[in-house]
Amino acid sequence: MNTLAAGGKAPAFSLPDENNNNLALADFKGKKVLMYFYPKAMTPGCTVQAQQLRDHKDALAEHNVTVLGVSPDPVKRLPKFIEKEQLNFTLLSDEDHSVAEAFGVWGLKKFMGREYDGIHRISFLVDENGVIAKVFDKFKTKEHHQVVLDYLNS
Repeated sequence: MNTLAAGGKAPAFSLPDENNNNLALADFKGKKVLMYFYPKAMTPGCTVQAQQLRDHKDALAEHNVTVLGVSPDPVKRLPKFIEKEQLNFTLLSDEDHSVAEAFGVWGLKKFMGREYDGIHRISFLVDENGVIAKVFDKFKTKEHHQVVLDYLNS
């Protein structure tokens, strides 16, 4: 797994959102984008992380940041997650994990003695010009939003 680093250009992509509309990174030119990769909707850690981003969306918006959640979940699962948790940001379906691979967040994981390929919980702050400004890879799910805000406020 070769995770992309700050300073490089974010890979161009187009993925379906929760309404099955294709969104591309280019659609957000002129805005900062927090692309957060998460393993699976409606699981405990992913839910806490999404709730915190939901609750602090206004603080992120003050920094011109749009939040995009990316997971390998099928499109049909995303509206359920949004409705259940009253999420106020866009979720994208990366079922074939091609975007996760392009960002270098798809790879070997270990859980309870089992090894498998999956998404690593890593976020990328992409600037207004499509350049990765910061990579967030060390955080607890309930503190993810604060780590991002601390960076934006510094």
